[in-house]
Amino acid sequence: MLLLSPLLAAFAGTALIIGLRLTVLPLLNSTKWYWRALLLGTAGILSWRYVAWRFAETLAPLDWTADALFGWAFALLEALTVLSSSIAFFILSQVKERTTEADSYSEWWLPGDPPRVDVFITTYNEPSEVLERTIVGATAIRYPRLRVFMLDDGGRDWVRQLCELHQIGYFARSDKTHAKAGNINHALRERARNLDPPAFVAVLDADFVAHVDFIERALALFHDSIVALVQTPQHFFNPDPIQHNLGITTAYPDEQRHFFDNVEPARDAWGIAICCGTSSVMRVHAIERIGGIPTQSVTEDFLLTLKLAENGWQTVYLNEPLTEGLAPEGLKEYIVQRGRWCLGLMQIVRSSYNPFGLHGLGLMHRIGIIDSLLYWLGTFPFRLASLICPLLYWWCGITIVNASLVDIIKFFVPYYLMVLVTLNWLSKGLFVPLLNDTAQLIAAWPISRAAALGLLTGGSHNFSVTAKGGNRTKVVVQWALMRPFLILLGLTIGGLIVPLNSDFVFNTSATAGDGTAIVMFWTVYNILVLLVAVAVCIERPRYDRPQRQIPEPITFVVQGEKHRGWLLNLSPGGARISGPSGLSAGAAGKLSLPGIGEVDAHIAATTRDGYRLRFSPTAEQRAEIIKKLHTDPAAPGADRGNILQMIRELARDLTS
Repeated sequence: MLLLSPLLAAFAGTALIIGLRLTVLPLLNSTKWYWRALLLGTAGILSWRYVAWRFAETLAPLDWTADALFGWAFALLEALTVLSSSIAFFILSQVKERTTEADSYSEWWLPGDPPRVDVFITTYNEPSEVLERTIVGATAIRYPRLRVFMLDDGGRDWVRQLCELHQIGYFARSDKTHAKAGNINHALRERARNLDPPAFVAVLDADFVAHVDFIERALALFHDSIVALVQTPQHFFNPDPIQHNLGITTAYPDEQRHFFDNVEPARDAWGIAICCGTSSVMRVHAIERIGGIPTQSVTEDFLLTLKLAENGWQTVYLNEPLTEGLAPEGLKEYIVQRGRWCLGLMQIVRSSYNPFGLHGLGLMHRIGIIDSLLYWLGTFPFRLASLICPLLYWWCGITIVNASLVDIIKFFVPYYLMVLVTLNWLSKGLFVPLLNDTAQLIAAWPISRAAALGLLTGGSHNFSVTAKGGNRTKVVVQWALMRPFLILLGLTIGGLIVPLNSDFVFNTSATAGDGTAIVMFWTVYNILVLLVAVAVCIERPRYDRPQRQIPEPITFVVQGEKHRGWLLNLSPGGARISGPSGLSAGAAGKLSLPGIGEVDAHIAATTRDGYRLRFSPTAEQRAEIIKKLHTDPAAPGADRGNILQMIRELARDLTS
């Protein structure tokens, strides 16, 4: 019993945090700054306590040995991630919600006329099904003085014809310089020459659909004359590749939900909310005063925020679901998008707004830039290093962490657990270690490469527009992305099964305290992360997208006979229904959809609980289905993590 007492005592901090999570946290209001500051401050203190212990007691003496070089390098990378987290904790310590403000100033222009607003839809190479959805949503916006324009950098005749069909404006330009920023600047100049120039412009990417209240809600915050831009969240009606390929769509939100639900409201509380491009509304006068949308970065939205701030204008955030968009459906597109974000930030830091440079930004904006910079520079290289370090131990005998199991439990576990508990408390359970680490790993190498490229090299850099649409009806194995994970998985498993006392590897049994047990746990966790990463690289089919789960009673009439059931999924091209029995594939009839009417349909396939239908709607019915799916004021998708539901979904996929 005496031998066990140090180990039991080491668990005291862990037990205290678990007790806090089970008994106290459910009673606290996560929007109150004092509770957030207390918990995030405690997490920060435990984080730096862990870092101090790492440098004081777990590293080899500084020397030109492999243990010292690799051990200190990894510890410094850990310290960088803790510094990044600490700044993020400081920013997250308060939040601002502006719903009440938007309610109070919903018609601030009275007794005058409402200001004129344009909606700019930016497009380059998106297919017609994507553009049609966005156009239908934009024309359904509830606002009296509104004009909608398609900004087509692809110069396509069929897009012009689509705009004429829906009676919206169309702009194309011969000079395609500066990509999206140049496209918007061209449209702003063209509209300034017209007799009805807008006072405000809303920007929608080609794959984002506005809700009916988008303009009236966002416009309310312009009652303050210093506000130049209002950003709203980006929610997605389809799962991102990680959600979809793992089959956890209803149990785990999209990867960007934490930023829009938690980070942006916190940045807004400090006066450093950022423009994210689509789903934003701009004051035209402010944009004109700074010379238009800046073009020095591939992330012109973040650069726009900083340039506005330097010139005395404010960007604010309205955390309401006012638009919804199409998340990248393929893993390659997902990675390309995040690599572009990283590259753009590095361009901004290198050429425009170094956080320590001589420019007009205030302290909080500089801290915000440092926060973003450290996130890209620390998080993803650290994820790669976390996979490699155990391999150095198993295959080369290099000790990265020289510590006892008791000290690991005393210093690392409370730090890790407190961070996890606090972040899940304020984010509705969005931090699931295995999934978060996998999401970082998937794009870790491309992002690390983009960070180095953007920070160390000048000039312009080529980038790819995130592809949307296309045929997604087949299983696609992304071998090029999977191959490095398979190699790392083989080496990691090999490190466990190759005898440690063989001539092939070093005998590490006496070099790192309880090192073998510690690295054993670390290795097993890495195997799980790599297995999930491999699974994510197998892209599952997406049928008849986008679909929305809409449980409503329906009637399917076939040859005069009514069959009652439930609508399970709906899309412009078809639906899945349950309930009726005795029908066969190919049977044609009319499906009565609430709020739309009778739509011609036939049974494309039978399912376990009903049928998959294909529609032949009129143009009006198709538009009404799109409105029903996408324009109501509600957020699509899951908004919180549910581990039990996640396990059920994974189990169902494995057994189906």
